[in-house]
Amino acid sequence: MTDVKMPTPRDAFEMLLAGNQRFVTGVPEHPNQDAARRTEVAPAQNPFAVLFGCSDSRLAAEIIFDRGLGDLFVVRTAGHVMGPEVLGSIEYGVSVLGAPLVVVLGHDACGAVAATRAAVQDGTTASGYVRDVIERVTPSVLAVRAAGRTEEQDFIAEHIRHTVDLLLDRSRALAEAVEAGRAAVVGLSYRLADGTAHLVTVRGLEDVPADVAS
Repeated sequence: MTDVKMPTPRDAFEMLLAGNQRFVTGVPEHPNQDAARRTEVAPAQNPFAVLFGCSDSRLAAEIIFDRGLGDLFVVRTAGHVMGPEVLGSIEYGVSVLGAPLVVVLGHDACGAVAATRAAVQDGTTASGYVRDVIERVTPSVLAVRAAGRTEEQDFIAEHIRHTVDLLLDRSRALAEAVEAGRAAVVGLSYRLADGTAHLVTVRGLEDVPADVAS
């Protein structure tokens, strides 16, 4: 694999936010999207971030963060729910590829969260494997209800925090990388209408304040 100097976790986080700002303001640079970049990364990949996000079609990672080929190692599931294959993919991105940043990306108007809220409120169950998705989101919904909160953003933010906690609890490799300062984990909430990504929670960059209102 090509010997490439990786950015620090903080630098990677700032690169990601800078790309989102370019997307929001309508001045994307579309970096690393040409034929030269395609040739450069053909032998090996060295993504600077692992992005674990919702499968929603409106959350195309390379577009909303204005990145290109070889920049992001993307894992997506409905409601960013995880199983062994997701954990293995994220560990591969950090432990094998050396990515210094893991991002959990949630968003407003999330269908998985909305379906779970309805299921909890009405006592209904979905069919097939959709039920499995709802069951995995349910702890987040129950936590917000128990706290007496009712706003949509509260449910979205709590599910992002829950996913970050779950990642670090279940993946020893990731937890050790964060503890050693080799990686950081951040939870972001994306707003569909204006394209902004807001910080909800962070591990490994403790002096970065989370926007708890997002």
